[in-house]
Amino acid sequence: MDTALDPTRTALVVIDLQRDFCSPGGYADKAGIDIGPMQAVVANAVRLLQAARAAGLLVVHTREGHLSDLSDCPAPKLQRSVDAGAPIGSLGPLGRLLVRGEQGHDFVDAVRPMAGEEVIDKPGYGAFHRTRLAPVLAARDIERLIVCGVTTEVCVHSTLREAVDRGFLCTTVGDATAASNPALQAPALAMIGVEGGIFGRVCSTDEVVASLQGLTNAAPDQLSARVNTWVKAFTGP
Repeated sequence: MDTALDPTRTALVVIDLQRDFCSPGGYADKAGIDIGPMQAVVANAVRLLQAARAAGLLVVHTREGHLSDLSDCPAPKLQRSVDAGAPIGSLGPLGRLLVRGEQGHDFVDAVRPMAGEEVIDKPGYGAFHRTRLAPVLAARDIERLIVCGVTTEVCVHSTLREAVDRGFLCTTVGDATAASNPALQAPALAMIGVEGGIFGRVCSTDEVVASLQGLTNAAPDQLSARVNTWVKAFTGP
């Protein structure tokens, strides 16, 4: 990570670390997906949250789910969930699968949002689709996103690709993301770096935390110098 990043224009986006994807009895579990890898990234997400909060970054949490009447769930998506063996809206141990307000829709306790952090409820895979994420980022003049969460090949990629099209500089934290099938994890991360980093860059949790801690520990004049360096790098003299 570039420690010259401007913390006032950078956001950490934590994607869908909710019980429906990470807990027994949730949507992913009912669909026959091994939730172990998704549970495993929670610890790194906690480290990222701690570092981002200390550095003063905007923190955004997303969660996927639908209205109770499923009016915002397209028929093809509903049919895919039926084919997967976990019909959206059906009753499970954590309430109705992928329905807002149910226990399964809520966040995993370890990454529960703090007061003042943004929560984006989304009906689709990408965090921009039919949500208020774009105006939230615009209101804070956010230019760079640090992305983690699940699943790498679906909701993370969907969010990342639209973010790049919208002009954001993006960093995906590879070991803080997990695919629904472990075999897809490495290819999904490799796609990000093609063509000189077409979808941004991939870093580790250690690298991102070290960069954010560098911002936290920097004296005000050092931080100002780093911000100026970052601005010049992307806007020119």
